[in-house]
Amino acid sequence: MKEPENWSVFSAVSVKLRRMTASKTKRPPLMSSLSARLLVLTIFFILLSELLIYAPSIARYRLLYLEDRVSAAHLATKALEATGDHLLSEKLERELLFLVDAYSVTHWKPGRKILLLSERAPPPASVTFDLRQGNFVTWIMDAFAAMAQKEDKTIRVIGVAPSNPDMTIELVFEDAPLREAMRGYSTRILQLSIVISLITGGLVYLSLQWLMVRPLRRITRSMTRFRESPEDADVTAQPSGRADEIGYAQRELAVMQNDLRAALQQKTRLATLGAAVAKVNHDLRNSLATAVLASDRLADIDDPEVQRVVPRLYAAINQAVDLCTQTLNYVSQGEMKLEKSLFHLHELAAEVGAAMRAAKIHEKEAKLLIDVEFELDVVADRNHLFRALVNLARNAFQAGATEARISARKDGGRVIIDMTDNGPGLSPKARKNLFRPFIGSTRRSGAGIGLVIVRDILQAHGGGLELLKSDETGATFRLELPGRS
Repeated sequence: MKEPENWSVFSAVSVKLRRMTASKTKRPPLMSSLSARLLVLTIFFILLSELLIYAPSIARYRLLYLEDRVSAAHLATKALEATGDHLLSEKLERELLFLVDAYSVTHWKPGRKILLLSERAPPPASVTFDLRQGNFVTWIMDAFAAMAQKEDKTIRVIGVAPSNPDMTIELVFEDAPLREAMRGYSTRILQLSIVISLITGGLVYLSLQWLMVRPLRRITRSMTRFRESPEDADVTAQPSGRADEIGYAQRELAVMQNDLRAALQQKTRLATLGAAVAKVNHDLRNSLATAVLASDRLADIDDPEVQRVVPRLYAAINQAVDLCTQTLNYVSQGEMKLEKSLFHLHELAAEVGAAMRAAKIHEKEAKLLIDVEFELDVVADRNHLFRALVNLARNAFQAGATEARISARKDGGRVIIDMTDNGPGLSPKARKNLFRPFIGSTRRSGAGIGLVIVRDILQAHGGGLELLKSDETGATFRLELPGRS
């Protein structure tokens, strides 16, 4: 016997479940690993912090250097005052200037200025720094300007004498020794910063390696092994006793793997069952076709008893055919492809009413009322939406309703469609398993997939299906569709 044309759909499900072994995850290169990045970032931020500390430090170093020079000049003036007549030999004056390392030293007192020590032809000062003025920012700017300077300059420095706030000392000297000292200080700071960065970065690297990277590698390894063999219970992640985020992730991963393994096993069984159901349905429909032919022959017999039984036989056969068709369509349904178009919803609802009248679901006349404005347009797959409305109407009439109503309106940017009936409503069991295939049927003989199909159609359109009301007066289902974009 010929197999159903959708037979490959069911076997493809099982094949998809095992395609996870197609490739293996490679460990990232060392420089692209999390550990290396954390190490580089740690060193970078430490050096950045050292740079922010270096700026005020070098300014402070320069200021102290200049203050020391002022103090040395003040001591030289003390030696001069010790002579009594402020007269020094040329040799002693040169020695004092050599000790101060300056071209000249000037002593300021309130109301007068005295040049105490000076070479015979001191060079003019190109820039003056007054230590009595300035602030934190200007000192930093002067320090970096001095570091960036390429040529030697003669500078004048003015400062207050350490032992006498009323006395001011002015000295003129070359700035080359100052810049040399600042460069040496900067070199030492840089070397110290590098050592601190390497030590701190190494400690941080080892700590993160122990606390984060190694557990993450175990989690990744567990995920890779699970991907390669999702149905093997031995590859489940083993949670640790950690109470932090890593421990929480390990526990959640183990729970997820167990749940996913159970779902995969169930889907594998359902795929196998679906293949079997497809073959059974195919054979059963052929058998039912033969039964229909036989029932047609029985309809020609004038026996009253036969005429009384034939309608019931017709209904049972049609019900069996419908059940087989729905089941086969559901289990063979792949990804839903939509062919959207713009159309009047009122016309579609009228076609649904005509289909219900032609179906003659039960002996009583079933009425499908339409409360939809003719101007209401929707953009959707016309065939799929027709199928959804027919399923809802058929469910209502098969459940015992004699009247159903399709109403629609626009709500903002969406279209709301309500299907209301006067049937007995849904049972608690049906409401609980409403959208679960083969379980949530509203009738004993139903397959329980009609509402599932309707929901899938609405979700494929970007909308949804919900049960608004279900009681002894009837049920109301709401279909929601996106409006025209």
